[in-house]
Amino acid sequence: MKDEYIHIGKIVNTHGIKGELRILSNFKYKEKVFLQNRKIYIGEEKQEEMIKSYRHHKIFEMITMYGYDNINEVLKFINKDIFVKKNDLDLKDKEFLDEDLINLNIIFNNQEVGHVIAIRHINPKNKIIEAEINNKITLIPYHEDFILNVDLVNKKIELNLIEGMI
Repeated sequence: MKDEYIHIGKIVNTHGIKGELRILSNFKYKEKVFLQNRKIYIGEEKQEEMIKSYRHHKIFEMITMYGYDNINEVLKFINKDIFVKKNDLDLKDKEFLDEDLINLNIIFNNQEVGHVIAIRHINPKNKIIEAEINNKITLIPYHEDFILNVDLVNKKIELNLIEGMI
């Protein structure tokens, strides 16, 4: 099976002179990826590295990596995306990634009405579900009030929609 890489953030800058990196991340399960000795993959080429230390600072996830002890050694990573392998996440029952929702059939009032096209990030705290319902693109707030159940095994998501939304 081919490795599936999951985007967890972007390296936006360095911090200090000892090779620490600033990462912007809105990844749902940060506690599962920003761990000492966790393998990460950087850039389009998915360069494998390992986290040496982690801390949260203001809006950033801050990491150092084994083998890099100087700011000059990590400058090459600025503006690169960071990934992890999906298999390394160890997701439990009822834990899912945004990517897992894409192409799920949408169930509303016990009827299949469409499917999920994409999950869009409006800002770091808010997302929307882009869906095709009745041959029209519909935007649905990605919020627990609207999502009743996600069933990855049967490839469906049950939604509680407001009258007039579809």
